[in-house]
Amino acid sequence: MTVRQGGSIVIGAEQEPDCTDWIASCAGSIWGTFIMDIPTIPRVFEPKKVNGAWTPVATNVMASEPELTAGPPQKITYRINPDAVWSDGQPITSADFEYTALAIRDGKDVLNRTGYSHIAKVDTPDPKTAVVTFSTPYANWKGLFSDSSGLLPSHLLADKDRSALMKDGYSWSGGPWKIESWTKGASVVLVPNENYWGEKPKLDKVTFQFTADTAAAFQAFKTGQLDALYPTPQLDSIDQILSGLPNADSIVDPESGNLEAVWFNNTKPPFDSVTFRQAVSYALDRKAIVTRLYGALGVTEPAQSAHTPLVGRYGATDFAQYAPDLGKVGTLMQGDGWAKGSDGIWAKAGTRAKFTVSTMTGNKRRELTEQILQEQLRTAGFELTIDNTSAGDLFASKLPKGDFQMGLWTLVDTFPQPSLEASFSSSAIPTAANGYSGLNMSRIDVPGLDQVLDTAASTLEEDKRIEVSRQADKLLADSAALLPLDVIPNILLWNRKIGGPLAIDPARGPFWNLAQWGLVG
Repeated sequence: MTVRQGGSIVIGAEQEPDCTDWIASCAGSIWGTFIMDIPTIPRVFEPKKVNGAWTPVATNVMASEPELTAGPPQKITYRINPDAVWSDGQPITSADFEYTALAIRDGKDVLNRTGYSHIAKVDTPDPKTAVVTFSTPYANWKGLFSDSSGLLPSHLLADKDRSALMKDGYSWSGGPWKIESWTKGASVVLVPNENYWGEKPKLDKVTFQFTADTAAAFQAFKTGQLDALYPTPQLDSIDQILSGLPNADSIVDPESGNLEAVWFNNTKPPFDSVTFRQAVSYALDRKAIVTRLYGALGVTEPAQSAHTPLVGRYGATDFAQYAPDLGKVGTLMQGDGWAKGSDGIWAKAGTRAKFTVSTMTGNKRRELTEQILQEQLRTAGFELTIDNTSAGDLFASKLPKGDFQMGLWTLVDTFPQPSLEASFSSSAIPTAANGYSGLNMSRIDVPGLDQVLDTAASTLEEDKRIEVSRQADKLLADSAALLPLDVIPNILLWNRKIGGPLAIDPARGPFWNLAQWGLVG
């Protein structure tokens, strides 16, 4: 479809990020990644479908494919495109590789050091060549400068307070868009980066308007106040999509990188007991939950791996052992010294099998999931109460500090390479000592798991890496460290006045090719 140059659109954004310092622990919001990170931060690799599988492919930041020297020691040589420049006209150089790598490896308040902790040094033999040497082999090296963190400008940030300069927005860019403004509580406005060396945007301006209320967002979409939506698949939004929206097109993609799970705090009673976690897992009918939530979209099967479909070839199906079985619940609980009281709730040494579940307030899909969990667990002899809070409090305070018993949230894969160590390694557990950084909010520390994850992370042979990654799935499942629920389908809606190759990238979200969007006619 032909689109013209110029014009502007307004897109609904469900969440407002806490900050735009993409390295820091405050940058955990996937919406921040979608609306400001991906459009402005250059990356070395990007996901593309190759022979039907999502594969990392070198971007136009590179003059050629980065070169792997297996070693020992393992080295990667990056040759930078001579045309690649920042928005101020300064070239993207090897100093940017060195600055970014060391800021993540050695800096304070870093959300995720995965991979960067393997780096021994970064050499800069010339401005357009960077050589990264590893202290230990690292299989997912393509994720460096590509996955959760791209490249940052050394000439603007080195020896300065990066957080102060970035956290509330920044004016520079190495992508097709620049952040023109971020009005807290209202909107983010993107405009084209005039100095971008690749394909420049067709639109003059894109406004992301924060619309956390799904019903209000759909009403604004129907009345033309919003031109596109990327809604969480709540029941009411699914109903509206199925009933048809005027002058609108849509995409529904069930094969996403979003894994919704029941997360147990593995260090907090009662979920510090493997037996208790297993009993709760056998008490739940996950297929019934998934069918209730997404059956209208044709999604009815629960997830059976800690790997999302984006990296599905590395996963197994070991969580399939947890089908609803009240007999097994009883055997496990009685064998661990529990007995049902007169009210039908298990009790042990004067303590009832009562616990809380936490998620963000206002998310109707998760609130419905909590209600279903309550009903199913009550039937099995467990008492579940709901303790929800704001997204900011949940992800910035409660989860990092372990102030929960059971939770509902989404593990999001943003790169087509396995990286379970980022979410399940014991070294990724947030603590006071590390400033509460790290993604292992569930405090998972299964015997033998760290060794398996380390092997998977350091194995360059693909078949061996798949085998070891599946061993990690088995260890997580056998210990009931978590319980996968479902892969959340991705939905994109847009007014037909918008044209271009609109498509959902399960790694980079719906706006990965926003530069190609335009107004029809």
